[in-house]
This record gives sequence, C-alpha cells and structure tokens, in this order.
Amino acid sequence: MKEGHIQKMSAVLSTPVEYSLPIGGELVSLNPYIGKTIKLSYLGNIHCSNCGKKTKKSYSQGYCYPCMAKLAQCDLCIMKPETCHYHLGTCREPEWGEQFCFQDHYVYLANSSGLKVGITRHTQVPTRWIDQGATQALPIFKVKTRLQSGQVETVLKQYVADKTDWRKMLKGMSEPKDLVEERDRLLAIASEELEALQRANGEGQIELLTDAKPIDIEYPVLEYPTKVSSLNFDKNPVVEGVLMGIKGQYLILDKGVLNIRKFGSYQLQFDA
Repeated sequence: MKEGHIQKMSAVLSTPVEYSLPIGGELVSLNPYIGKTIKLSYLGNIHCSNCGKKTKKSYSQGYCYPCMAKLAQCDLCIMKPETCHYHLGTCREPEWGEQFCFQDHYVYLANSSGLKVGITRHTQVPTRWIDQGATQALPIFKVKTRLQSGQVETVLKQYVADKTDWRKMLKGMSEPKDLVEERDRLLAIASEELEALQRANGEGQIELLTDAKPIDIEYPVLEYPTKVSSLNFDKNPVVEGVLMGIKGQYLILDKGVLNIRKFGSYQLQFDA
C-alpha cells in the first residue's frame, strides 16, 4: 500500500516503455502490475502542487484557482505558444518566461491516433511523445524560442492534425507511417510559408533537421479496449480492476481507462 498526492506518471523509453506513478514522494513502478488487480482510492483531499493549499477542485492538472490564475505556466500561451505575449511586456512571470520559453524547442511529427504535428521543449524528448501515446515520432525543426515553435506549428497544422483523438489512441496501435515521407510532403506543401517565417525570424533561429531519424515507441499493453469508458475519481472515489496496460498517461483497466494526468494533486491510496 502506498498513499499520498499523485502527479503524472513518469516514463522511461525502453521496450516497452517503463512507467512509474509518483505518489507521496515515492515512485511506484507500474509495469510489474500489468495483468494484476490494482486499486486506487481517492481519499478526498486535493492540495495545490504550487502553494500546497487545500482546494475543492484541481485546475490545470494540479493547481488551486488563485495559482492557476497567476502562474505563467497556466496561461493560455502554454497551450497555444503562437500567442506568446512576452514581447508585449504582459507575461505573468517574466523571469519564469525567460527560462521556460527562451530555450530550444522541437517541432515534430508523431503518429498517435494518426499523423499529427506538435511542439516540445528539448528537455521533454521523448517524454512528450510518450505522454501523447505516440507509436512513432520524428523531430523536424529545432527553434530557439517557444513562440517560434508555435509559429511553425501554426503553418503546418493547416495541412495536418495537431490534436490526438485519445479514444482512438487507446483502442490500439496506429497504422504505421513513413514519417520522413510525410515530413517531406508537408515541407513541400508549406515551403513558401516556412521560408517566409525563417526570413522573418533571422538566420539560425529555425533549423530544419534533415538528418533526424524516426523513433518507434512500444507500450506495455496486454489488451486494448474495444470500447473506451472513462473512469473518474470525482464520480467514483474507488477505481479497481485488472491493469491491462498503460499508454500515454492512461491506465487501461478491464473496467475502463483512467487519465492519471487529469487527477494531479489528488491524494490517493494505491493497493495491489
């Protein structure tokens, strides 16, 4: 038995991915429980992951409302980096923005519920791809700022999806894609817009990664569900069942799927 507040699962790229659940300051390795019955019980407490205060509701995956409203990491521009407003002098936390947003980012193609484009900080490779349940991924651009990554993504998402259909992702493996071929196709379609963006940002700011190689990601799953039913601690405080697999940030149980990331900062008890 383990007890404490949880955060999103940590993952290590291996064959298959190795998952652990951060709970109460400890890491519980989850792969050994595949095929076994586990029980997660919500103990009724949520404490903000920033200030530690008790909150009735978790906002932005683990914050109280005041912290969600003031922290730069909870601003809309984190989800939509092309709306970064640091240069306007309106960043909620300029020092945090300088550290977080002014570092190398990658624009990538991934195959999760199908082909998609996305962005991530260089420190989050390959974690970001695993969190999305991607079975294949390929970085295509390296840029100097988060704003630039959003600008490139905005160009490319005119021609390819930028969202993952989580229900489809959880139903099984996506049909394999030739990501290098898909990259070259997109680059040809969007060449004029991308060249204009490179000129506007200046030399060396947006780098095309012509030598990058695709990676394949395998998940620890015994059986995928034919019908995806979502489990929710707010509706039922006890989630129990046979752990059939883990993909993205979801536990796949024989009775439904549980999005661990959604319940960041919930106090749980883990039994197996």
